[in-house]
Amino acid sequence: MFIIQSLFGFIALITSFVGLLPQSFKAYKTRSTQDISLLMILNFLLCSVAWIIYGICINAGFVVASNIVGLLSSVLLIAQKRYYDNAQ
Repeated sequence: MFIIQSLFGFIALITSFVGLLPQSFKAYKTRSTQDISLLMILNFLLCSVAWIIYGICINAGFVVASNIVGLLSSVLLIAQKRYYDNAQ
C-alpha cells in the first residue's frame, strides 16, 4: 500500500510543479502576462496553502511537498505578473 501512496504522491509532486510552469515560461519568453488571470493564480496559491496545512495536520509528506512546489510556482508567476504588467 505504501508503494501506491508514494506513486500517487510523486505524481502529485510532478503535476504541481508542471501546473504553472508553462505559463511562467511563456511569460518569461514573451515578457507579457496580460492574458494570465491574477485571480486564477491567487486561487492556485490559496489552494496550495490550504493543502499544505492539511498535509501537515495529517502528517502527509507528499501532500506538503507537492503543494510547496505549487506554492513556489504560483509565487513566481505572481511576481512575473506584477513585474511585466507594470513594465508595459
